[in-house]
Amino acid sequence: MRHFDELLEQLRRKLLEMSALVESSILDSIKSLTERNSSEAEAVFKRESEINQLEIHIDDIATSLLALEQPVANDLRFITAAAKINSNLERIGDLAVNIAERSESLIRHPQFPVRADIPRLADLATSMVQQSLDAFVKKDTDVARGVLLSDDAVDDLRDSIYNELIGYMKKNPQAVQPCVDLMFAARSLERIADHATNIAEGVIFMIDGVDVRHHAQAGR
Repeated sequence: MRHFDELLEQLRRKLLEMSALVESSILDSIKSLTERNSSEAEAVFKRESEINQLEIHIDDIATSLLALEQPVANDLRFITAAAKINSNLERIGDLAVNIAERSESLIRHPQFPVRADIPRLADLATSMVQQSLDAFVKKDTDVARGVLLSDDAVDDLRDSIYNELIGYMKKNPQAVQPCVDLMFAARSLERIADHATNIAEGVIFMIDGVDVRHHAQAGR
């Protein structure tokens, strides 16, 4: 196997490793939030440096491939998409840290009877990340396009959660801080879904060579 192919394979492996780490951080941060579990939050914090170091390593591989090997056609699209996916995965990892931080803040407050549907929002965002990565592994544009179509449901649910929490704060001023924590957690989950959409767009570009940013061709 020539050097170029070895680097391509290394890029694929490291990107899958990055995906697994980030998925674990998402799941741990959500569990920490919904179960008020500080040990899960600590797991997210400990994983952050590993994710950051891996992002740099993946960027170095992609840069080497672009600068030294002069790839063309499909290989060039793959490397470009891999770099984009890598960046979005790192940002998802940061958002998982944000959720874990809000979780630790919430743990310091008594539970209160607000029904904000954070678990459902978490399920939607997590599913979008998993599907976008599955589309990358399987090179499946249909799955990737399905991720794009899920984005509006996440935005609608986030708005619903915001409205409920704002209404609760107006009636219960003592609950402002925990409600704000939940609003920031909801915002982080919505941003995770946005990055999953970016990954799906990268997959479509990698396979079809088509730019579908801003959902220009999501319905095609």
